[in-house]
Amino acid sequence: MFYVVATPIGNLGDITQRAVETLKACHFIMAENPHYSKRLLEHVGAWPKPVVQFAEHNEQQVLKDLVRRLKKEDGCLITDAGTPGISDPGFRLVRECVKENVQIVPIPGANAAITALSASGLPTDRFMFLGFLQKTAAKTVQALEAAQAAEATAIFYESPERILKTLNYIANAFPAAQVVAARELTKLHEEFIRGSALDVIYQLKDRPSIKGEFTVLISFK
Repeated sequence: MFYVVATPIGNLGDITQRAVETLKACHFIMAENPHYSKRLLEHVGAWPKPVVQFAEHNEQQVLKDLVRRLKKEDGCLITDAGTPGISDPGFRLVRECVKENVQIVPIPGANAAITALSASGLPTDRFMFLGFLQKTAAKTVQALEAAQAAEATAIFYESPERILKTLNYIANAFPAAQVVAARELTKLHEEFIRGSALDVIYQLKDRPSIKGEFTVLISFK
């Protein structure tokens, strides 16, 4: 049995009871970063337990072996934060297990995109998740134009190092769009910065440094 287990995106108190019970009961765990995940596993009482790394750099080497193992044992896939398979290589393991008729059970929980959307104040009836945008202005604008054409709220992830550059692309191409930049979701310094892209840029540029991962939402309505 293959369990896809969502974990907290920051606050450890957000883990579900079902996730805790599943992590405790499974035979082994597949984690993006086993060292990082040890803290969570200790917190929920699921340590010690065999942990196998499944990440972008080693997925092809371990994929087949993990599928064979999941045919015999119960395993849990977790990511560093949030729901596995969302903008990480976990979907490839799920896809391979589907091909091999391994039973897959999702254990739902936190997801940064949906968490940010729920508190954004932007339209939620239709949205388009874009993951991590490509780094050029042309590719960024192209992806956002697809959301605009679909009359959907665009959602994507961005790093603190690139947030100002990406917001500048948005300000130039979509000056009237409503932007919400959600930072450090569920953590001590959680905040939502709202306004046009230029408004958000001005607020961030006044800071001595920009820290924390961003979930950015854009409405074109």
